[in-house]
Amino acid sequence: MTSKTLFDMSQVEIDKIDPATLVDINSIAINHTLTHEEKILSFIRQMGNPYCFISGGIPVRVCFVGEGKKLSQSLVNYFSALKQR
Repeated sequence: MTSKTLFDMSQVEIDKIDPATLVDINSIAINHTLTHEEKILSFIRQMGNPYCFISGGIPVRVCFVGEGKKLSQSLVNYFSALKQR
């Protein structure tokens, strides 16, 4: 697995993938006796594309942005909005 391969996987558009080809994330098994690096490699081998998978029958695409709100701030904002209802 190269960084270019991972980059190319990260650019895949979820709506252009046949959902039947995606791995269900719930089928992934992690051996906790492995080293950190071995766990990552095992996960990627099992997932195929770690950026696109199925969860609860729904296709999911994971992406990261270099700039913008942090997840923690987005969660604070979300729960604050719920609390104000």
